[in-house]
Amino acid sequence: MSEVKRIAENAKKAGRALAKLRAEEKNRALYAMARELEEKKDKILSANELDLESARANKTSAALVDRLTLSEKRISEMAEGLRDVASLRDPVGEIVEGWKLPNGLTVEKVRVPLGVVGIIYEARPNVTVDATGLCIKSGNAIILRGSSSAIKSNKALVEVLSDALASMGISRASIGFIDSTDRACAVELMKLHGLVDVLIPRGGESLIRTVVENSTVPVIETGLGNCHVFVDEYADTEMAERIVVNAKTQRPGVCNACETVLVHKNVAASFLKKAYPSLREKGVTLRGCPATKKIIPGVEEASEKDWGTEYLDLILAVKVVDSLDEAIAHINHYGSGHSDAIITGNYENARRFTEEVDSSAVYVNASTRFTDGGEFGMGAEIGISTQKLHARGPMSLAELTTTKFVICGEGQIRE
Repeated sequence: MSEVKRIAENAKKAGRALAKLRAEEKNRALYAMARELEEKKDKILSANELDLESARANKTSAALVDRLTLSEKRISEMAEGLRDVASLRDPVGEIVEGWKLPNGLTVEKVRVPLGVVGIIYEARPNVTVDATGLCIKSGNAIILRGSSSAIKSNKALVEVLSDALASMGISRASIGFIDSTDRACAVELMKLHGLVDVLIPRGGESLIRTVVENSTVPVIETGLGNCHVFVDEYADTEMAERIVVNAKTQRPGVCNACETVLVHKNVAASFLKKAYPSLREKGVTLRGCPATKKIIPGVEEASEKDWGTEYLDLILAVKVVDSLDEAIAHINHYGSGHSDAIITGNYENARRFTEEVDSSAVYVNASTRFTDGGEFGMGAEIGISTQKLHARGPMSLAELTTTKFVICGEGQIRE
């Protein structure tokens, strides 16, 4: 038996045990995981430094190095995230709806764990902790397959989290970790239909496409974020400047960072002349349409490819549009269905934008950087779904459950 299949079979058994735990038992495990992270931070940071050394040697971009980097502060935030998840209501066993039939049968639709959740992800070691915490709370076993860039960090984190579970009498197999960076192991995980109940890819377009095209396990697509901010003709341009700078530069290497700004022609000159110096000061390179270049001659010219690109870097595409209709059409054509924002003081335009933009999160007068399970008060997230299945947007506890029907009778038979 291969190592990947062995991990999956053990996870399947562990998942059945997890599904029977009471909320208090799962919460105690989460608190233990949080304590262990803080107590073993030196071990984690030492492993992370080795990954960072490799990243620098490979001339990895600054934005991706930032995604890879752990610090005492980030470890504390991960631990606090686990405690936040522990404080949330346990979805398992929740009666979603119920009714009584004319024949006297009672029918209840009840939340239950998915079973075994596989996740294939890139770079960010915090995903290891967030995803594991959410799966434990929702009664699911998890199988983690991170990228080679974070292999040492992820291994250290899994060891720490597994130790915490074991101290609470919960099987280490609840956290399956594929420590091989061989692509064949990832492909094998994609083929374990019957052992793995759902597979979640978190990363760039290439990773997501590979998983979707190769997996026989049901897939929830996440992560690709070609996010937009539209500066409407009724926008407060000072507010728009603050939001655009934040959405692009606060953490440019994450999926909810802004990649394209659309500006209504009536405020294009005033907004761009105001925002350009602030963006340049933050190191942002602009790629603009012909109308943008007329206003700011020094910017690079945007190509057709730029409108559909998730840069994950300090690069921003800018296009001047004639109307709200054009902005909405542009976003629905080039966007990835992740997060898009309008800056406006016009109620009707805000209403139309939120109704007509086909994305998992739409904002009015706020930065796209808020699309995050923690920021939404969901404790953490296992990913941000851009699909339209049972989960869309940040996925937390409820999205890691399915439902089953429980029917109770008093001897009824079907005639």
